[in-house]
Amino acid sequence: MQTTLDPERQKQAKDYARIRRRFWIVDTVFSTLYALAWLFFGWSITIRERLVAISSNEWLLVPLYIAIFAGVYAVLNLPLSYYSGFVLPHRFGQSNQSLKDWIIDQLKGIAIGLPLGLVMLELFYLALRITGDAWWLWVAGGLLLFNVILSNLAPVLIMPLFNKYVPLGEEHKELQDRLLDLARRANTQVKGVFKFDMSKRTNAANAALTGIGNTRRIILGDTLINEFTLDEIETVLAHELGHHVHKDIPFLIVSGTLLTALGLFISSLALNYAVTFFSFTSVADVAAFPALSLTLGAYGLLTQPLENALSRWREEMADDYALSSTGKRKAFTSTFTRLANQNLGKIDPEKWVVFMFYSHPPLSERIAKARQTPSA
Repeated sequence: MQTTLDPERQKQAKDYARIRRRFWIVDTVFSTLYALAWLFFGWSITIRERLVAISSNEWLLVPLYIAIFAGVYAVLNLPLSYYSGFVLPHRFGQSNQSLKDWIIDQLKGIAIGLPLGLVMLELFYLALRITGDAWWLWVAGGLLLFNVILSNLAPVLIMPLFNKYVPLGEEHKELQDRLLDLARRANTQVKGVFKFDMSKRTNAANAALTGIGNTRRIILGDTLINEFTLDEIETVLAHELGHHVHKDIPFLIVSGTLLTALGLFISSLALNYAVTFFSFTSVADVAAFPALSLTLGAYGLLTQPLENALSRWREEMADDYALSSTGKRKAFTSTFTRLANQNLGKIDPEKWVVFMFYSHPPLSERIAKARQTPSA
């Protein structure tokens, strides 16, 4: 088991990260131009008028319009999605998935996302129609409730649709006992320790503490169990438990909701301007959806560095907890060194890349922190 950085893997990691950033830029530019075209070429109003000629029912108009707007975009963006989501990970040895399984995953995502998205859109436009200028506040509150419910239900209703989760059992009893003991010391109630078939999609390794309340559980990728030592896995889970100890899930939900509320308020101002500029009937006119998506997209781009900075701060705290609770700095160091090799993680990214894209501290900083921490 290699516990030193692989120079060749680091070269691949640099290339992989650079190509992914380029795809992100292309996707961002394309989606922006697409929405602008619908506004300035008048397609948005034309489509809405033709749909109104079929049915003026507002509850039907919203899904029909969004289906056309999002459907055309999905078809046009399919080559980019296929290359970045399937071809590129295979090119760099980060995916084990067959094309058939990749397509099935995409269809599953659509099957789950469509009903959820439809409900959220209908409620969103209901708020636009009946709550007046305060619609943004109602929507922010609704999103907060949705995020809490989804965090609770995802481990038992959504995640099992994509992976098979099984209790560790006797084969990994020592590991299970260690992780449950870690959870007890962190005053965290969990519903068990589960292994999932991560290897059916990727060679990367990972673990997580998922769910909230009665659905909280420890999950370990089979790639992590098969390739890492017990001490290394323990440090990974100690980091995840650090998030619970520091109440990071409620912190990030609340901070995210506040940022979202501000973005929605700004969007309400932009939407009022768009109604006048593009001659929409009202803020509840579904034809104004491209203007709304542009505003929220621009706001998300501007606040992305702030959200990432908040996340990095909480990740550093979780690292501190992992090191102090286990005292296994050598295992922590070897874990992140091996993750850099296995997951193609660039060890020392440029500062501007960290500022813009990184939700976790660079691996070099995390390894350096471990080396400077006294062993237990």
